[in-house]
Amino acid sequence: MLTNLRQIKSFVCRQGKITKSQQQALHNLMPNYGIDYMDRSINLNTTFGRDNPKIIEIGFGMGTSTWQIAKDNPDKDYLGIEVHSPGIGSLLLLLNTNQVYNVRIIQHDAVEVLSHMIADNTISGFHIFFPDPWPKKRHHKRRIITPRFVNLLCDKLNASGYIHLATDWEDYASWMLDILQSNPRLVNKSTHDDLIVNRPLTKFEQRGINLGHKIWDFYFLKAK
Repeated sequence: MLTNLRQIKSFVCRQGKITKSQQQALHNLMPNYGIDYMDRSINLNTTFGRDNPKIIEIGFGMGTSTWQIAKDNPDKDYLGIEVHSPGIGSLLLLLNTNQVYNVRIIQHDAVEVLSHMIADNTISGFHIFFPDPWPKKRHHKRRIITPRFVNLLCDKLNASGYIHLATDWEDYASWMLDILQSNPRLVNKSTHDDLIVNRPLTKFEQRGINLGHKIWDFYFLKAK
């Protein structure tokens, strides 16, 4: 396992403003939806109580698209990995309000979760939507999408698994595409013209679209 994959974090743990309802959700709902981080592999079929496809979303923000995707796909199980408490509290409220039960949450660094808790060849897909672009050149080393990280994702994917990335930052889009295309374990299933984006738009994304911002989605399958 790549236990020392990245020492430089792709995130900064600023607590940020958390509402009273989000704080209450963390206290009252996290026991139902949360999984504690541990340094050993877990069986996700046991965790969810069924043998269904498992999708991992890394950095789900406020969870506004996460719950909708899970609600629309009850035959799949979703594991969200996030470090920021306000976003986790927000997703917990959305899951509870909309009666979505096929989601679990781990509050921890995604690299450590994947390296220690997720067995190889067990995940049907990864969603990484609008990760921090770290736009300044001196901060590019903090970007989560790196050749080594993508290789780790490939280790965890099953034979028909996919990676779906999205960004609204052109430089990061080029960065992502170069890394994905250079990995011989992946096959590009999208082009500039024919990609159908199978995900709900977040309020942040819709606001950007209204302002004329371009969105890039990349969808790669694990090579046979």
